[in-house]
Amino acid sequence: MELKQILEAIVFSAQKPMSIGELRALLRETPEKLPDEKQQTGPFAKATARAVEKALEELAIEHDNANRSYRLACVGGNWQFVTKPDYAPWLQMLVGAKPRPPKLSHPALETLAIIAYRQPITRAEMEQIRGVTVDGVVQTLVDRELIEVCGEADAPGRPRLYGTTQFFLEHFGLKGLGELPAADELRRIQLELATVPADKSQEELPLDNETDEADDDPDDADDADEDNEDDDNE
Repeated sequence: MELKQILEAIVFSAQKPMSIGELRALLRETPEKLPDEKQQTGPFAKATARAVEKALEELAIEHDNANRSYRLACVGGNWQFVTKPDYAPWLQMLVGAKPRPPKLSHPALETLAIIAYRQPITRAEMEQIRGVTVDGVVQTLVDRELIEVCGEADAPGRPRLYGTTQFFLEHFGLKGLGELPAADELRRIQLELATVPADKSQEELPLDNETDEADDDPDDADDADEDNEDDDNE
């Protein structure tokens, strides 16, 4: 029996995505709580984080090569089995269609990209980059749980700092912020109220598809008009 086979069984049977820490804890606690199985489970109790991650990565490759209807994916640092989009129509009939939230408007997407690359960042800094007020779109992003308050800036008035959430990673299917594509131009913009230097390890947010879809959706145009009105009113 190999470590990756054990992990495959755990992730397959889990009712939720599993993190590396949760998997290691389960491996460690199993021989302690099931002493009769210690001979079989004990050798895996001290598996390192890297060993677990490597085993999961190997599993993911194996499932991709097998061309199954599902794959092993890491989203937001958590591992889970997910079905491929090609099979969505049949699964939709099985579980029912879930209402989709309105698409983000162009101003909201632009602001979200700025936050993703320059976080933690204040509203004033966002406005320096965009050139307009962002009160309306920031509140929209908070309501959609894509961003959150993550502290206060060391500046007069102690303005709030904003950053992306775990749900942001899940929404865009990212393992972590390191998977964002390069956005050197956005990173080079100098801010008078900058609180932290840009992290060179961060890259460009893959929002092109979302933006293209927004252009084709008449409902999204209404969202964009509302956000632009907020910008103008402020």
